[in-house]
Amino acid sequence: MKRKNISLCAIAATMLVGNGAYAMNLTAPSDNTTVINEACKAAAYKSNRPAVKDRLFKSKAVEAEIIRVKKLLTNQKLAWMFENCFPNTLETTVHYRITDGKPDTFVYTGDIHAMWLRDSGAQVWPYIQLADKDPELKKMLEGTIRRQFKCINIDPYANAFNDGAKGGEWMTDLTDMKPELHERKWEIDSLCYPLRLAYQYWKQTGDASVFDSEWIQAITAILKTFKEQQRKDGVGPYKFQRKTERALDTLNNGGLGAPVNPVGLIVSCFRPSDDATTLQFLVPSNFFAVSSLRKAAEILTEVNKNESLAKECSDLAQEVETALQKYATYNHPKYGTIYAFEVDGFGNHFLMDDANVPSLLAMPYLGDVSINDPIYQNTRRFVWSEDNPYFFKGTAGEGIGGPHIGYDMIWPMSIMMKAFTSQDDKEIKDCITMLINTDAGTGFMHESFHKNDPANFTRAWFAWQNTLFGELILKLVNEGKVDLLNSIR
Repeated sequence: MKRKNISLCAIAATMLVGNGAYAMNLTAPSDNTTVINEACKAAAYKSNRPAVKDRLFKSKAVEAEIIRVKKLLTNQKLAWMFENCFPNTLETTVHYRITDGKPDTFVYTGDIHAMWLRDSGAQVWPYIQLADKDPELKKMLEGTIRRQFKCINIDPYANAFNDGAKGGEWMTDLTDMKPELHERKWEIDSLCYPLRLAYQYWKQTGDASVFDSEWIQAITAILKTFKEQQRKDGVGPYKFQRKTERALDTLNNGGLGAPVNPVGLIVSCFRPSDDATTLQFLVPSNFFAVSSLRKAAEILTEVNKNESLAKECSDLAQEVETALQKYATYNHPKYGTIYAFEVDGFGNHFLMDDANVPSLLAMPYLGDVSINDPIYQNTRRFVWSEDNPYFFKGTAGEGIGGPHIGYDMIWPMSIMMKAFTSQDDKEIKDCITMLINTDAGTGFMHESFHKNDPANFTRAWFAWQNTLFGELILKLVNEGKVDLLNSIR
């Protein structure tokens, strides 16, 4: 048995030689011990991807990127995790087909077989940069955008949809449910992620075919919904209640949530975590609405030549931005002026951050504020500290969680967002180190892990976090930070 193990290590070492990593004499007793040990480690990192025949969608461009990046990375665990995570959305959640002669892509969130507008937009986002290299990948992305517009036109207040009129476990919710809906929690970001995705797809590929009559109907519905939820003309048509023992899964005040002063901001009854807001003007989501509406205005101007609808988008973006400048900040005694997480327009501020994106930490990642904005930098110091009620620090790591999972559970997404928004190589390195050391040996990201025990985690199959990790590593490679990644031990 011992001889067999040596043989396997030798084979692995030979594979490393073939990849140009080493040139060595396998019989040398001492100088090559480290190399052989590394080869043994490499042999242990067997791909956790589905078998080729079981992959839902395959992309030549994505495969080429995996090969390219793995050749650059000498940290075998990091290379293994990148290979597992980056294609995870494609291989396990993408259901691509042609409907009425056009691409149509339904994207599961992972272990929940429904399509969240937010999650699906974030899951396929990293593949846009490769769309010009792979016609089939481009069609899949087009199909996702078209499916999102269809969903919005079914109900702009819904956050998650079924693949057909199937109904489901939340049909008993006290709101205007339809069988096409998986869940109907009103969240601003559900309407922003499709705009972000469609805009970037257009900019990358030059394909404006997605901006047809269904798009015009969708952006019209988005504008109407945003304006209704400014609540200038009463509370609007949306209500939501659920029979549950979990307070953040329902809304008080007869399904309307806490009162707001109509100052121009947009109500978001729920957060990106699908938890109810405490004060209903969710600040990071309002910032996201501003940037998304401006993207929509550009599309409407340049593609559709629809100046009136474009002006509606631009005017609303300006109104919300002005209100954010007036109402969204708080003069903190320790950190100076920071952005609050939630406000109500009456002068109340809720100071915290949640890991789910959009978050205060992630605003530069989404392009909503400059990374050098001094208020953002103050906010960033606040949210990554124990002054944030949902910042947790333990023996396994540190990061932001949220009430969705609860005390002491860190979301890897927050660690990734810290890296995405960092301008400090040591900070980035620390984040990546923490991420690869808290996978519980699975080679994948999870929804959350306990601050003292990575083996205590939630959601073994959560495609957004997996693909986001791949996006982060690819970004760092493309920015010339390979040496930084290879210095991680």
